[in-house]
Amino acid sequence: MTADALGPVPSDGDDATPLTDAQRALRVSMLATEHWSLLASRSTTQSEVLTRIAIFLTLVSVGLLALGVMGNATQFQGWFGVAALGVLLLLVVLGIITALRVFNVGTEDAAYVLAMNRLRGAYVDLDPGLERYLMTSPADDEPGLERTYFPFASRAGTQVLASSMVLILVVESVLIGLFVGSLLYALSAPVGWAVAVGAVFALASLALWLWSGYRSYLQVWRAHAPLRTTPATGSGAATAAPAPAPSAESASPVRVSPEPFPVSPEPQPEPGTPTPAPAAPAPEIPVISTPAAASAPQRSDANEDPPLRRSRRRAD
Repeated sequence: MTADALGPVPSDGDDATPLTDAQRALRVSMLATEHWSLLASRSTTQSEVLTRIAIFLTLVSVGLLALGVMGNATQFQGWFGVAALGVLLLLVVLGIITALRVFNVGTEDAAYVLAMNRLRGAYVDLDPGLERYLMTSPADDEPGLERTYFPFASRAGTQVLASSMVLILVVESVLIGLFVGSLLYALSAPVGWAVAVGAVFALASLALWLWSGYRSYLQVWRAHAPLRTTPATGSGAATAAPAPAPSAESASPVRVSPEPFPVSPEPQPEPGTPTPAPAAPAPEIPVISTPAAASAPQRSDANEDPPLRRSRRRAD
C-alpha cells in the first residue's frame, strides 16, 4: 500500500532530503506508531518481571516462615528434615526459573532501548536540529544504550549491584547454599563442614549467575549491528555543535535613513589635483523677429448690389 504523494514512494537509504512533505509526514506517523508500540511492550515486560520477582520473594518469605513454624511444632526432629529439604528445593527451583526470566527480560529491555534509539536516529535524519533537544541518545550502539539508561552519568558499578537482577541472584545463591548445607547436615555431616560447603556453593552459584548474565549481554552486541554510532567524545555522548556567536554587524541596531532615496554625495577631488577651469557659457543666439506681413482686406464684389457696384466703379 503506497501513499498518495508525489515523487517516488520507496525511500532507500538514510537521506530524507528527496522525500516530499507528504512522505515525510507518513514516515513520522509510522515511526511514532512503532515508538509507542515499543514503549507499550517494554512497559508490559517490566510489569510482568516485577510481578514475578514479587511472587518469588513472597514465596521465600512464606517458606522460611513455614520452616520456623514446623520447627517449633516438631522440635526440629522427626520429619522436619525432610519437609525442610522439600521446601528449600522448591524455593531453589522457583528461584532458578525467576532468575532465567530476569535474564531474558534484561535482554529484551536492551533490545527495546536500542530500537527506540534507532527511531530517535530516524527523527534526527528528518530534522537534524532536533538532536540538541534529546536527553537520550539517537545512536543504537553500546555508548548510546548507556546514555539512554544513565543520561547524567556513566554506568557505575553501584548501579549494577543495586539492580533487581543482582537482588534475585543473591537470594537464589543463598537458597542454593542453604539447601546444600542442609542436605549435608541431613546426611550426618558436621555442622561446620555443612556451613562451609554451603557458603562455597552459594558464592560459586553467585559467580556463575553473574557470568551467565554478562555472557547474555555480550550476545546482544554480537547479534546487533548499529546503524548510528556515538561520536568519540570525552563523555561518550553525541553532542550538537554550539550555535555560532552573533557578529558585531548583526548585533548592531539597524539604522533607517530618514530619506526614502538617499542621494550619494558628489565626488570630491583628491588633494593636490588642479581644479579645472569652469566652462565658458554658451553664446546667446539672437532671435530676429520679422513682422508679419499686413494682409490687405480683399474686396468681394459678388455680394454687392449692381447700382452700388457701378457707383463705386465711377469713383475709382
